[in-house]
Amino acid sequence: MTVSTTEIIDNPMRRAMPALIDDGAPTAFHRKLEGYRPTPLYDLTRLANELGLRHLYVKDESDRLGLPAFKILGASWASYRALVQRVGHEPEWSTLDELAGALRRIGHVSLTTATDGNHGRAVASFARRVGLQAHIFVPDGTSAARINAIRSEGASCQVVAGGTYEDAVARARDEAGEDCLVVSDTSWEGYVTVPARVIEGYSTIFREIDDQLAAGSVPPPDAVLVQSGVGALAAAAAARYRRDPTDVTRLICVEPDTADCLMESVRAGHETEVAGPHPSIMAGLNCGRPSPVAFPAVAAGFDQFCAIGDADAILAMRTFAAAGIVSGETGASGLAALLGLGGADGLGLPPGSAVLLLSTEGATDPAFYETTVGHGADAIRLARPPCIAGGTCPVNSCGGNCAV
Repeated sequence: MTVSTTEIIDNPMRRAMPALIDDGAPTAFHRKLEGYRPTPLYDLTRLANELGLRHLYVKDESDRLGLPAFKILGASWASYRALVQRVGHEPEWSTLDELAGALRRIGHVSLTTATDGNHGRAVASFARRVGLQAHIFVPDGTSAARINAIRSEGASCQVVAGGTYEDAVARARDEAGEDCLVVSDTSWEGYVTVPARVIEGYSTIFREIDDQLAAGSVPPPDAVLVQSGVGALAAAAAARYRRDPTDVTRLICVEPDTADCLMESVRAGHETEVAGPHPSIMAGLNCGRPSPVAFPAVAAGFDQFCAIGDADAILAMRTFAAAGIVSGETGASGLAALLGLGGADGLGLPPGSAVLLLSTEGATDPAFYETTVGHGADAIRLARPPCIAGGTCPVNSCGGNCAV
């Protein structure tokens, strides 16, 4: 049996944050997209009991707007706002075909970004849906399955030979121009608006969770584990749970132990880089430097930072599969940390506590998933648990499972 190498530290940069405002605009936008429906929120009571918890909530992002990851929420909202700025006014539209027609007036414009897989595919997918081209750059070592998935959206996909994620970011940045908009989920000097919109886009996840918990008449989480690469999703979590300065929900950031740039940055007291290569199987988290636009919120809002190994992620994938949830190596990393720390005792949570996990992706590399778990994703989905909101889902009547 492999011994967990999970490490957790208290955040020395934690401080009170100002009250934050969520105007709901990203969620209203997402609800206009064809195929929108809230993803399921599960309560894994059996696993919760094994871990010394009363509730273990899992937000399942394995099918979000037809893609196997949550990234389309940030990519679509950020792309849309950037395109609206180019148009010069808010277009009138009720379908994506109508939006595509409104965008023709800006002429030939393409979208570009860097990715470890899911964000790039999301940008490519939104570009295809509104009639635009996309050019995606990926670091060396990106799996063929993720490259093929990007190309399946009609985008070009170029591997940056010998490069890390940061090298791919630099390559995408070089493409920026009048005819090419960069839709990056990380930021740099002079480029902050679009990455901030990506963070805003992820607010839809937390709005859905709030609605589903209320519909299920269950308590809010006492702790939330959020996996992070450059920090965009973590910044969105901070925006939700630090909106009220009196909220005491514990926020725990989870990263691979070979790409723990957020943990090392809070240790140093400033943004710092973890040199590559970043070989973790948790491809979506293999980032060496925090996003400057995300880092302040993450550093101020999170209580603890946790680094996990690949063996922890594999165990979590298998544990989720046994519960009927398809979760890839990045998606399962929150559970990996919870298992590696030993559940409620390892987190210092009292009996009866509730923990929220975000399963941020499904089987984005199907062959690797089947080899690792022992079954294909379709077989596991047959045993999925019911959505916590059941037929009372406040957004649409899901009959017990919002993803079906």
